[in-house]
Amino acid sequence: MKNRNVAGMVTAMLGLCAIIAFFNAGMNTPILSWPLEAYLGVAFTIGWLTNMPTFLAYLIAALLFILIAVGLYKLGSWVYELVAR
Repeated sequence: MKNRNVAGMVTAMLGLCAIIAFFNAGMNTPILSWPLEAYLGVAFTIGWLTNMPTFLAYLIAALLFILIAVGLYKLGSWVYELVAR
């Protein structure tokens, strides 16, 4: 595996962990429950603010986390290429 891919994956994982920690700041839940709580919180917020059906809010929340992970992966691999030159 290329170093660029590794840098992208590390950036994506650290970024997702930071976002999940941000969403769960101040909550009294175990750390193992943080990803689920963040996902459910985003889905609730989307459903509540837009009055869309529940399944669509869950789908959009999942797509949002996937898009964030892909964006962070691309950002990490791009920054690695800039630094490696």
